[in-house]
Amino acid sequence: MSTPSAQRQRFVDLSHTVEDGMETYPGLPAPCICDFLTRKQSRAHYAVGTEFHIGKITMVANTGTYLDAPFHRYADGKDIADLDLESIADLPGVVIRATDRSGRAIARDAFSGADVRGKAVLVHTGWAVHWRTPRYSEGHPFLTEDAAVYLKEQGARLVGIDSLNIDDTSDGRRPVHTILLGADIPIVEHMRGLEQLPGSGFRFSAVPVKVRGMGTFPVRAFAILPVRSLESGK
Repeated sequence: MSTPSAQRQRFVDLSHTVEDGMETYPGLPAPCICDFLTRKQSRAHYAVGTEFHIGKITMVANTGTYLDAPFHRYADGKDIADLDLESIADLPGVVIRATDRSGRAIARDAFSGADVRGKAVLVHTGWAVHWRTPRYSEGHPFLTEDAAVYLKEQGARLVGIDSLNIDDTSDGRRPVHTILLGADIPIVEHMRGLEQLPGSGFRFSAVPVKVRGMGTFPVRAFAILPVRSLESGK
């Protein structure tokens, strides 16, 4: 005797771990993670056998895997607190494979065969393998201006990449940030684990703390994949 297929879910973590002293972007300070109140110190405030820890972190917003809101680029754009949850959580996702590229630039042709409208478009470059090595900040892959225009025109909801920057950092115009954030399309940079995802058929979320006056903030980015299992009994 067999039972119908059951729908289950699998979670895939797509974020780097934030650690004390780590570098995310060259020239930006590393986070300082320490104790504000140690467990030993807390014993003076509670009953015998009861203790707590309160941590403290000092960091720039561009730390770890983070999301850019329009305010990051535009003074009158939405900040992190203004983002609608519908724009950063539970989005249908699509992965664009760009691991076999011939150069650093990822142009619009890479996206032309995919349905990106209303979706979180995640660009898998494979660059995350260099995370926390000198190689990570040297010669990273990026999207071209025409790719950004295409994603905007095709109605992408969010764009992410597993690289140092979605733009070519030698281009001071930062056209991809300019185009996407100008169209209220959030950007997620420094992702990882995109090789674990299928090309489509998953949901994506990258939600930061609701902070006023910030254009960028770390996120716990993740995907949810449906898993069908056939349960049978004898």
